[in-house]
Parts: sequence; C-alpha cells; structure tokens
Amino acid sequence: MDIRKIKKLIELVQESDIAELEIKEGEESVRICRHSPLPIQAGVQTFLVPASSVAAPTAEPSSNTGASKHYEDLDSHKLLSPMVGTLYLTDKNTDKPLCFLGQQVKQGDIVCIIEAMTMMNRIAADKSGTITAILIEDGEQIDFEQPLLVIE
Repeated sequence: MDIRKIKKLIELVQESDIAELEIKEGEESVRICRHSPLPIQAGVQTFLVPASSVAAPTAEPSSNTGASKHYEDLDSHKLLSPMVGTLYLTDKNTDKPLCFLGQQVKQGDIVCIIEAMTMMNRIAADKSGTITAILIEDGEQIDFEQPLLVIE
C-alpha cells in the first residue's frame, strides 16, 4: 500500500470523530486506531496501561488465585483492564501461564491476554515489581478499568 495513501488515511481519521479505520487492498491491509498505545501486528495488539491507573478497590480476587479475600489497600498498585473482553492468564498456543503469584515482572512484560471481538490483545505490566495478587480467573469476562493484578 502506498505510504501517501496511509498518510492521507491518518489525516482523515484525525480530522473526523472516527475511532478506528481498517482498509484492505488485496492481501495488504492497514488499520488506524485513534489513541492506540502500540501498533497492531498480525492481529495481535499490546496495551500498556498508564502507571497512574490505580483505582479504588472494586473487585474481590478469585478464591483459586491464592490472593487474600479483601485486597483493599489503596496503596497497592493495580493493573487495570484497558478494555472489555474475556481474560486469559495462559497462552493458548503454548499452554504456558503468562503470570503467577510471586512472579517478578518488568514494565512491558506480557501478563495476560484479553480477547475482544475475536482479537487477542496482549496486556503488558505497567510497572516493574512482584505480582502479589491475581484478581481474576482464567476465561473470566472483564470490564473496562477492572483491576486484574496487583503489582508491588
């Protein structure tokens, strides 16, 4: 696809109130999303949640995650969901867990996947630290800005 066409499409998206635009020409396609943190690669998108996204406690952790029943410490840093969808804690291709209690993570490490509209979105840790609580279950439906993990 011609780079001039792509630049023109970007300008059109910026000038309008369209949030997302996808164009296909033969085997080539381009997808332009307004305010997307990272480019989409082969149908997989990675979201980095801002480190300032610490919410008041709203969800109780699942009983099988090993986390305490009430994680209401306001000083705890919670990784929040950037979208609505189905959350997966394991990679479907390799069956390896993406995160577990006590795991040391670095900012940018993939810790879970959210499936939204048949698209698999990789969710990255927004800060470095240790996962001290997993607040959701594998395969659970989640809401926008729902706390997923506690990273300290």
